[in-house]
Amino acid sequence: MSETAEATESAANAANDESNDAPRTNEASADSPVISIRNLWKVFGPKSARMRLPHDEQVKGLSQTELREKTGCTAAVRDVSFDVHKSEVFVVMGLSGSGKSTLVRCLTRLIEPTAGSLDFNGQDVLSMDKDTLRELRRHRASMVFQNFGLLPHRTVLDNVAYGLEIQGVGKAERRERAAEMVTKVGLDGLGERRPGQLSGGQQQRVGLARALAVDPEVLLFDEPFSALDPLIRRDMQEEVIRLHREEGRTMVFITHDLSEALRLGDRIALMRDGEVVQLGTPEEIVANPADDYVRDFVRDVPREQVISVRRAMRKAEKTEAGKGTELAPDTLVADAIEAVARSGESARVVENGRTIGVVDDARLLSVVAGLDEDAVEGRGEDGEPKEVAAV
Repeated sequence: MSETAEATESAANAANDESNDAPRTNEASADSPVISIRNLWKVFGPKSARMRLPHDEQVKGLSQTELREKTGCTAAVRDVSFDVHKSEVFVVMGLSGSGKSTLVRCLTRLIEPTAGSLDFNGQDVLSMDKDTLRELRRHRASMVFQNFGLLPHRTVLDNVAYGLEIQGVGKAERRERAAEMVTKVGLDGLGERRPGQLSGGQQQRVGLARALAVDPEVLLFDEPFSALDPLIRRDMQEEVIRLHREEGRTMVFITHDLSEALRLGDRIALMRDGEVVQLGTPEEIVANPADDYVRDFVRDVPREQVISVRRAMRKAEKTEAGKGTELAPDTLVADAIEAVARSGESARVVENGRTIGVVDDARLLSVVAGLDEDAVEGRGEDGEPKEVAAV
């Protein structure tokens, strides 16, 4: 076997890991988060073990530069807390060096966190012994990396089946399962090819199929499409959206690309210098950026393609109660503009049979122009659109 193949196989072993005999853990209730992180830190440096984290207020108050100067350490993840819910696509976004890739590797302890708490379906990941941690990586969480990590000496089918092989699944069963996954990701007829005979997008589909083959509870994506050409990247994003729609699988997706985050994420955690500076839905982040950093990040986003009419609507007048096109509250402003232009009149926002507001040319154009929404008529003191009584 070549040195490259050995290294790749070693990496795949680390991600999928061994033995098929470790006990499965009990799952938490349906209302509980799949992943729950509280005050998580990852500090690199010779003195990291001496820090009294996560409760050392003196360390928590230091900037990255001050921390390095004072301790010689670097905090790649700083006091991060969030939950990931069942069937959610949770995106962690940030520029290079923001700590996002370190964070996702902490979720299965491919990188050991320095401090904090990390639960997977109610089970403490940081206290897991070696066998239980292997079971977590093998059955419950699969990772798709930017580097495809395919074994060049194996066929597509055998690459997809590799995690099942590590689990001890019989050859016939694992190849049958692998064939199903090859079809699912759109690679029919390519099962006997080697990775070197595939395009970059096809290779990434093999990586995705390999992760799906072990039927994990959570898929972890670490910038999987960064090396792909724009058109292939878009195709792979569509593939993730389709798979999520069909399977409803919980996903944690790491990216530095804002458009990708907005397209894929149910919620987004935006990171800077190891910290989460804003956590919210794509609409919340674009409509109400937490600070100047986030505001600069989303400055060029076409707002009408992210913001819904719930945020654009005004109070309905009585004379508008039964007139105009009906729109659902989550209708994007871009679609509402088309509806209003086609009808030539305002449109009603209707929820559960009630008219809760109206959108017209002025309201829709204010969103496109990025006007201060708190100053727009019909807003409450908290900046949210007022719901009005049924009319």
